Amino acid sequence: MKDNFSIHSDNYKKYRPNYPSDFYKYLNSILPSKIKAWDCGTGNGQVAFELAKTFNSVFATDISHSQIDNAIQGDNIFYSIQPAEKTNFEAQQFDLIIIAQAIHWFDFDKFYKEVRRTAKDNALICVIGYGRLQVSKKIDALITKFYKNTIGIYWDEERKYIDQNYQTIPFPFDEIEVPKFTNSLYWTFEHLMGYINTWSAVKHFIKKNGFNPTDKLRLQIEEQWGFEIKREINFPLLLRIGIKSQLPTMYKRNAG
Repeated sequence: MKDNFSIHSDNYKKYRPNYPSDFYKYLNSILPSKIKAWDCGTGNGQVAFELAKTFNSVFATDISHSQIDNAIQGDNIFYSIQPAEKTNFEAQQFDLIIIAQAIHWFDFDKFYKEVRRTAKDNALICVIGYGRLQVSKKIDALITKFYKNTIGIYWDEERKYIDQNYQTIPFPFDEIEVPKFTNSLYWTFEHLMGYINTWSAVKHFIKKNGFNPTDKLRLQIEEQWGFEIKREINFPLLLRIGIKSQLPTMYKRNAG
């Protein structure tokens, strides 16, 4: 698994969007049990912190020491530095395994094998993320041009799964139909630019070229921002939820 997020890891906690309360309410409403959860690829721990409000215990893993060091703490959150594909967790213990804005970095086959080993029967597997932000037509056009043309070649190959709304990732579970969610936030101009600067492609660009490509974008967006201190920022949520049945979906289909 690649580690693009250890440098300036405190910025992820500061600038990355949280997930909306409506999503957590929905997730809690469909969970059959809330004893143990695994937040895989926890990053800044924002999901682990929310899960800890309703679960007895939340185990949160990441490969980044720096991210774990800066993660949100909780009495019933247990952080560890482990790859998604091979952990020291005991078998058949989790009621929920959730992966937020991270699954595109994983080795799917190895990770899903670990999911099947550590999840209880009928546990939920939840893959969540967020697509490209939306501000206004003019600002969105500037960000799209920057995203595709300026830093387009600096995105890792795995970024395609987010651009494809997580619909092309393999997902060998009994999938359930989920509602659509949009995360609406109010950000300052500085928060928006701080968020864009956390993009891995921006970091790759800086490393290759020695300067920050967002400097020009900053001036362009500032011209369109207007006099408002904060503006509404919308993120469409990417969401897939499945159930770990006793037999993998592929085998059930073959058997049928």
